[in-house]
Amino acid sequence: MPTLFDPIQLGAINAPNRILMAPLTRARATREHVPTAIMGDYYAQRAGAGLIISEATGISREGLGWPFAPGLWTDEQVEGWKPVLEKFHAAGGRIFAQLWHMGRIVHPDFLEGAPPLSASATTAPGSAHTYAGKQDYREARSATTDDIARVLDDYSRAARNAKAAGFDGVQLHAANGYLIDQFLRENSNFREDAYGGSPENRGRLLREATERLITELGADRVAVRFSPNGDAQGVQDSNPEAVFVPAAQYLSDQGIAFLELREQGPEGTFGRSDQPRISPAIRKVFKGPLILNQDYDLARAEAELESGNADGIAFGRPFIANPDLVERLRTDAPLNALDVTTLYSQGSEGYTDYPLLEPVSG
Repeated sequence: MPTLFDPIQLGAINAPNRILMAPLTRARATREHVPTAIMGDYYAQRAGAGLIISEATGISREGLGWPFAPGLWTDEQVEGWKPVLEKFHAAGGRIFAQLWHMGRIVHPDFLEGAPPLSASATTAPGSAHTYAGKQDYREARSATTDDIARVLDDYSRAARNAKAAGFDGVQLHAANGYLIDQFLRENSNFREDAYGGSPENRGRLLREATERLITELGADRVAVRFSPNGDAQGVQDSNPEAVFVPAAQYLSDQGIAFLELREQGPEGTFGRSDQPRISPAIRKVFKGPLILNQDYDLARAEAELESGNADGIAFGRPFIANPDLVERLRTDAPLNALDVTTLYSQGSEGYTDYPLLEPVSG
């Protein structure tokens, strides 16, 4: 069986190892969502990953509700990404842009007071990060068919812009309670049209968005992310297998580069669920590379590959504090501790200043 350190073909990408860097919001872009030079340093430091999935990146003004997160809908944003990716590629890395529409998670403060867009008129639990501090979420408006057509156009434009900026491919963010997940799950989608009701109908936006990305870039440069079980920002389903197994079958038939699952278990830092894991059922129908992600350490990651449950593992927060995570895992070196206070700050502290392993003297 392969190990984490064996190469893998992820669509068009020949990855030198099976350790992916998961998408990690870091809030180092400008207020206009333009990437900054320091982001090039950050990504270049982590270029040893088999593949990096970028921080979630907005496809439109309507779809982005996180302070200082980057976008891919303006020419200025594309130009800002170019030097970041040039520095990253010079370091030998490979990277997909994660395309993000947050749906009801966008606070009206980002939309000049307008309500956010979602599958139905629902309100997310909790509060939003805004430039004015934490604020309670507000009720979303139900998307019209014209809204849906516009969102699909936004995905197409973002894919073209990702290519122009220098990304190697894109990942459709269909997880974590954001727009596409809001369409997929029964407790956030109460529509009675072709985009609601049955699991097949609720998956229509996912399929149409995927088709748009494939049209722009080819299936071998398109990936998708699901969070198939448990509660994700208030979004959940009583029968996730009925939703996500057919969706995975569709994606397999399309021949996408890989499918990533952020799967909750009974224990975990980023979500707990009493629902069983869906990955074994998805593994049976998805014939491409399957990447798992959720609180993995080296031993658990190797066990997933050895069992055949996964073809690779995406690591999130360990990559923040350990730019050289691949080498640390390879040599069983200790990991740096994460400074959570600097996760979303705007400077280099806790971003590009984590120490690397000391070179072994010879």
